[in-house]
Amino acid sequence: MTTPLTLTAGHRHDGTALLTAVGEIDMSNARAFADALAGTSGPLVLDLTGVDYLDSAGLSVIFPHAGRIEIVANPLLQPVLTISGLVDLSATHGSQPPISPR
Repeated sequence: MTTPLTLTAGHRHDGTALLTAVGEIDMSNARAFADALAGTSGPLVLDLTGVDYLDSAGLSVIFPHAGRIEIVANPLLQPVLTISGLVDLSATHGSQPPISPR
């Protein structure tokens, strides 16, 4: 059974691409998450403030994009991002960026 995950593409007020994820990211939906990340080019803000769970399958999808993304995450995910090393490869913080529709 697929774990619920909603992915919404948009742009910040400055025009930077924004991908917002809500739900859980695991091996059941990692392909959809990977496709959404691959569907953007250039700098990307990845908003994970609505993600309650991120497993190794989700982390493995993020790593190839680490050099071009800024991760916005809730405090629950901070230990996972730190232990995985993503905080050393990507800008990571906890405040939610402003969103505007695509």
